[in-house]
Amino acid sequence: MEKKYGVYICKGCGIGEALNIDELTKDAARAAKIEPDAVRVHPVLCSPEGLELIKNDVKAGINTLTIGACSPRVKYEEFDFPGAITERVNLRELIAWSQEPKTEDTDMIATDYMRMGIIKTQKGELPEPNILQDLSKTILVVGGGISGLTAAIEAANVGYQVVLVEKEAELGGWAAELYKQTPMEYPYEKLEDPLVFSKVKEAESNPNIKIFKSSVVEKTDGQPGLFDVTIRKNGSSETIKVGAIIMAAGWKPYDASKLGHFGYGKPNVITSIQMEDMAKKGKIIRPSDGKEAKKVAFIQCAGSRDPNHLPYCSSFCCATSLKQAKYVREKNSDAIAMIFYKDIRTPGQTELFYKNMQNDPGVLLTKADVTGVSDAGNGNLFVEAENTLLGEKIRIEADLVVLAIGVVPATRAPQEYLDRLTEVSKKGDDAKKAYIESTPKPDFILNLQYRQGPEIPSLEDAYGFADSNFICFQYETRRTGIYAAGCVRQPMNVTDAQLDAAGTALKAIQAVEHIAKGIAVHPRAWDASFPDPLLIKCTACKRCTEECPFGAIDEDEKGIPFFKINRCRRCGTCMGACPERIVSFKDYSVDMIGSMIKSVEVPDEGFRIIVLACENDAYPALDSAGINKKRLNPSVRIIPVRCLGSTNLVWVADAFSRGIDGLILLGCKFGENYQCHFVKGSELADYRFSKVQETLSKLQLESDRCQLIQIAISDYDKLPEIIEGFVKKIEEVGPNPFKGF
Repeated sequence: MEKKYGVYICKGCGIGEALNIDELTKDAARAAKIEPDAVRVHPVLCSPEGLELIKNDVKAGINTLTIGACSPRVKYEEFDFPGAITERVNLRELIAWSQEPKTEDTDMIATDYMRMGIIKTQKGELPEPNILQDLSKTILVVGGGISGLTAAIEAANVGYQVVLVEKEAELGGWAAELYKQTPMEYPYEKLEDPLVFSKVKEAESNPNIKIFKSSVVEKTDGQPGLFDVTIRKNGSSETIKVGAIIMAAGWKPYDASKLGHFGYGKPNVITSIQMEDMAKKGKIIRPSDGKEAKKVAFIQCAGSRDPNHLPYCSSFCCATSLKQAKYVREKNSDAIAMIFYKDIRTPGQTELFYKNMQNDPGVLLTKADVTGVSDAGNGNLFVEAENTLLGEKIRIEADLVVLAIGVVPATRAPQEYLDRLTEVSKKGDDAKKAYIESTPKPDFILNLQYRQGPEIPSLEDAYGFADSNFICFQYETRRTGIYAAGCVRQPMNVTDAQLDAAGTALKAIQAVEHIAKGIAVHPRAWDASFPDPLLIKCTACKRCTEECPFGAIDEDEKGIPFFKINRCRRCGTCMGACPERIVSFKDYSVDMIGSMIKSVEVPDEGFRIIVLACENDAYPALDSAGINKKRLNPSVRIIPVRCLGSTNLVWVADAFSRGIDGLILLGCKFGENYQCHFVKGSELADYRFSKVQETLSKLQLESDRCQLIQIAISDYDKLPEIIEGFVKKIEEVGPNPFKGF
């Protein structure tokens, strides 16, 4: 479109008192190549009168707006002008609230920021949605347990077609194996019948839900809105088109044969799973001779919270043992239940059930570390423990021992296979082939046809739980449009699983609706931009396909990448990865950010530092520093980027060749407990820039001039000091030798 520029400056919230508005107006007019009187200055631009001023200009033909006011993270609804390119320049939080007012340095910052904002509008275009044809809004749910049933019902009840696939002959999952479930109503004393059976009836009677039993997903191809899912049942296959997928494949018990130190394998040592089956049959008995058990010992964390087995808490084991202790007491009022625990964990309303069980004189609870289970004669057993509340070692006799067994996600076995395959593949094709031929292939759940592998990536700790970006966005996995619910995401009880499933249903609905509009699902929800590579210059280096965290890029037979655009989350990692700089978005490109860097005024005296700040954690932290009136060093210029993964190495050359003295990459924390909205962005940037620092040293530019700093959104109070420390380091290093060239 032919651009007609409008520049607007707000004087409210202290901006007018902090800046020389007249000079800023002249500088902005020069940058935008418009007359100074065409720059609109208003006392409160977000007021009805101020917004009306902008709207009237848009109606009159102005279509490219640069607005100098508050942070772009606030009042985005007020400053939304459909059909116009709009760039917000942060004069409030980053200047008026964080710099000394009415100084030369402060005015220079404002001039630089307005100039960069105008350049961004000059270089950018208005994004247009990319809407693919023949999209589906059907939601596939894999798993017919409490999580899968709830997700299917929630989606179906608001009008969406649902396909539910269950590998077993009947629906219900592990919840259907329960004798009773913990109380869900006040006063939390009476055990309840499992509610999963009512869920099964509701799902089977819902006309919007099509159910496949004794079925598995044979293959999942395509992209959100256009997933082609092949379902195999009784030897025949059927392919259906779906828009989004909920993986609710559930859990399985930890292998009790690994718990010999707790006596498993002895005749009268059983698991909590076996206890449920026993209670269903009517009596709590000793398997060895069928006699009714009178003294039952429960050992908590059997396989959980143990670095040699499962290091995590399995969530519902404590409540399960309390419930099973009630089985013991209800079926025989003379029987005693003894619970040995590390900690009793019964959050929320389950705590009331725990307190009720404490009042039962036949239920004994003691904190202890169980060290072993040994024979006591006549089929009885000794439970030996230490670190009790009294600090003494104890030995208690029981005629039945129940192990509160830990849970592992159904995804664990496939992930272990894939992890081992990756490790073996490093030894060469022969080793990989030998491993595949000699190792039984596990039952994959989704069988994705992605170049990165057939399953959802798991957390880096390799316990098999789906990597659902638990810090930033629950439910979302690293495969766009595919959501994890229930115990494939983390251990949880029946109540939590239902809430979790409802959340995934909402996310799946959001996915199909956003895809129908051609906009990003998450985390840049409503973003209409998409990567538009100039493939004629592509060298098929495969950097973009290998570094994309979401599997959005495939390759043709010649190795040339092509985007499955509905998988894309608009992070720009491909843009940062490309050495040829051919990937760009209409409103975000290598040239755009490079030009903004080059536009910064570099003084002959003093220092100039560029901060490329991730818009997800770092930039909000900078805003918070301003809100709290924390002072930022005036030599710093902050440029927000979508993700540090989008940072292209050419920006380093742009900065230092321009005479910039130092460059900070300010991004999210990475590693196992990563906080990156795009999972791998800051980690990839760290890897790339470790190579840049070597190059800087070869060019006789100190590697200390370029640094990546990990920051959490809550570190706003430390951020000014962190930046100040970097500036002092640059002052010690000295001015950039390229300054002035």
